[in-house]
Amino acid sequence: MRRLLMIVGAVLVLQAVGAFLFAWSGLYSVAASKDHWPPTTWFLEMAMRNSIETHAMFIDAPDLNDPALVQRGAGHYEDGCAPCHGAPDATRNPISRHMLPAPPYLPDTVKDWNPEQLYWITLHGIKYAGMPAWPAQRRDDEPWAVAAFLRRLDGMDAAEYRRLAFGEETMAADTRATMDELEGPIEETLRNCARCHGYDGAGHGTGAFPRLSGQKADYLYESLRAYASGARPSGFMQPMAAGLDEATMRALADHYARQTGAPHPPAPDESDPQTLELGAKLATAGDPQRGVPACSGCHGPNRDPRYPSLDGQHAGYIADQLRLWQKGARGDTPLSRIMAAAARDLTEEQIRAVSVHYARIRPQQTAGAP
Repeated sequence: MRRLLMIVGAVLVLQAVGAFLFAWSGLYSVAASKDHWPPTTWFLEMAMRNSIETHAMFIDAPDLNDPALVQRGAGHYEDGCAPCHGAPDATRNPISRHMLPAPPYLPDTVKDWNPEQLYWITLHGIKYAGMPAWPAQRRDDEPWAVAAFLRRLDGMDAAEYRRLAFGEETMAADTRATMDELEGPIEETLRNCARCHGYDGAGHGTGAFPRLSGQKADYLYESLRAYASGARPSGFMQPMAAGLDEATMRALADHYARQTGAPHPPAPDESDPQTLELGAKLATAGDPQRGVPACSGCHGPNRDPRYPSLDGQHAGYIADQLRLWQKGARGDTPLSRIMAAAARDLTEEQIRAVSVHYARIRPQQTAGAP
């Protein structure tokens, strides 16, 4: 037995030395123009799939049937995923086909993965495969939106894809008048923003994207700067904002600040008087016992222009942001630190109540408030 173990050990050592010498010689081609040997391809694919399945095993997916969540993922897929993975209305970029391994055409292959695995791949990426990790690792909520969209991608036709990824490409006459003042790259950038936020900043009224219309230009400008620098983390917004110069940020902020006439979606259907009363109380007086200040102190009509208006904002968006502040995932700016302290002790009931309260208010209702 001892002799057998020595023989086995010697064989393993010789194999290791041989593998090292083979790699050191440079005889193995690493060129992307030449495919792996079939055994190597099988081994790498087996290792990748088993690794993903193991790491996604203990992940519990949230409800991914929310239409707003699906549309949010579609908005990112068109820019961040479709160039390599294709879309129902377009093939993959020819350059991506010459990567090794080539990115899969997801409309045909997404069914091979469950939602938890799609989420894990989107959040963490895959080493040495050209698949990057999510740009904002603290925003683990955003990859779920991509996973929600990918679940719908199997069998999706081109018309449905364009509706989800591009929204309604309509433009009011007054919006067209303001766009006529823009030229060149700024106009093209606004068209890109409008895919998610609309030309009027109403976000297509679905709740997938925050309302930008009527916000103060200073707030919108500072938000773009925070996204661009990563101070406000977002895998959706940072890639978009990082390439903008100061003049373009100012022009976009001014454009959306002027869109005060954008229509509001129907107010949330909330009939519980206790929820409505709690939301109004938090907005005007806060909760002194829990150390929660009144929201109107910063978000009222006479607010600092660097703070957003909450009147008429989508309830789901307000609630999501409050939860991000509680988790410490909303960013690290002076204003964010103030808000993180204010949201820290809110209960889930309070988050829902105050979100519904502001979503039911229309800006003109508070114009004369003190």
